[in-house]
Parts: sequence; structure tokens; C-alpha cells
Amino acid sequence: MIEIRIDVMLAKRKMSVGELAERVGFTMANVSLLKNGRIRALKLSTLNRLCEVLDCQPADLLVYLPDKSDDIDTLEATEHEDE
Repeated sequence: MIEIRIDVMLAKRKMSVGELAERVGFTMANVSLLKNGRIRALKLSTLNRLCEVLDCQPADLLVYLPDKSDDIDTLEATEHEDE
């Protein structure tokens, strides 16, 4: 799972959600969805604009966290290799 960490960059930049929304050109509702991780997709153009406004790299905003189901699949694959 990819987690979006807008809140971390907002804190580092001492920027409010409202200011980010205004500078990026988003509604407060859309920034709130991003901040709370309730989106399923993110356009590269949106990521580009966020990085531009927050003066950061994509890796500053996105973090990969393995899903628990990924761990189960890996474990099952490993168990079958031993047979």
C-alpha cells in the first residue's frame, strides 16, 4: 500500500491545509481526501504540483507500506518452495 504523507510536509513547511489548497488549486475537500489517505489514484501532474508547492521530492510525500495480505502471499509462496 502506498501512503501519502501530506501532513508531514505541511508541518515541515509550516503550511496550513487551506494554504496548500489555494496554492495548488484544489478544493479543501480534495486536499482533505489526500491528507486522510482516502484516494485510490494520484495523477502525476497532481504529484508534480504538490512537489512544486511544497518544494519536495515525490519520496517525501509517498511511502510504501507492505499490506498484511502481501505478507501472507509471500509466506505461502515460501512454504510451497520447501515441498
